Amino acid sequence: MTSSTPSTPMPPEEFRTVFRQLQDELARIIVGQEAVVQALLVACFAGGHVLLEGVPGLGKTLLAKSFAKALGLSFKRVQCTPDLMPADILGTEMVVNRDGKNVFEFAPGPVFTHVLLADEINRATPKTQSALLEAMAENQVSVSGNTFRLPDPFFVMATQNPIEMEGVYSLPEAQLDRFLFRVFILSPSESDLARILRQTTVSEIPAAKTVLSAEQGKEWIVSARRLVREVLVAQAIEAYVVRLIMATQPDGVAATGARRFVRYGASPRGAQAILMGAKVLALVHGRVNVSREDVDEVMMHALNHRVVLSFEAEAERRTAVDVLRELAEPVRIAK
Repeated sequence: MTSSTPSTPMPPEEFRTVFRQLQDELARIIVGQEAVVQALLVACFAGGHVLLEGVPGLGKTLLAKSFAKALGLSFKRVQCTPDLMPADILGTEMVVNRDGKNVFEFAPGPVFTHVLLADEINRATPKTQSALLEAMAENQVSVSGNTFRLPDPFFVMATQNPIEMEGVYSLPEAQLDRFLFRVFILSPSESDLARILRQTTVSEIPAAKTVLSAEQGKEWIVSARRLVREVLVAQAIEAYVVRLIMATQPDGVAATGARRFVRYGASPRGAQAILMGAKVLALVHGRVNVSREDVDEVMMHALNHRVVLSFEAEAERRTAVDVLRELAEPVRIAK
């Protein structure tokens, strides 16, 4: 692998090669979750954050640790609980003695890392959840009137358990919108479960290997993100994304189904998430321009947490994925 510096544009082929290496390495450790691994990598190189949703025991924490190690990035984990305070994540000012004088000194919290795992984020109180808003949106935190920059790259992986309703605080729409993707982790198949047992019940449990070293990983990812933004998007593809977003609006011309099942449609940030994810996939597929197939592949990850369903949808047990699939189909088949 060649080493790209900030002043030298990264060759698209180099990006594709490293992306595939990362995919293969993570798939070796995280069995049967190839689509989840790809979505994580796409979100990371698109410059966004990911919300992982799945029942306990599916390897979400192992995935986060392996992800950080493969990319050569620092990693920290926060176990969210109702008594967790914002200072426990962001850090706080402490009184320390310097040269015989007591002075305030900032003690950084676990958010000062490259990869942060916020485990069971919906168990934290809204006050603590909102503490991550500025960090995720601006790559900085403000404490006692002082602003501190976070490491670059900075990537948040948050998890939540969809089956527990007691002692949890649902993420508000403003917090959900900060995640580029929401990705569902499904239970493994029979063959994948057998392979998991073979890998995890022996004396030597496989661990992820570093694809990007700690020295080159940070600069390489920053350079890769710059390359992603240079991917071309034709006007026809932009118009296609716009039609997909407009189809989710309850008052949209073509959104007959959305009038029944959607209270609030996807925001412009949803369109940005689709295009950024599609740009990454275009490079992965060996192109420097986005196709409709790239858009279709990331649309569900980008929008399933950005539409607010109506009471009628909940009464009929319709999920956001169900509604989005119905609304997108007429747009996909339209000329």
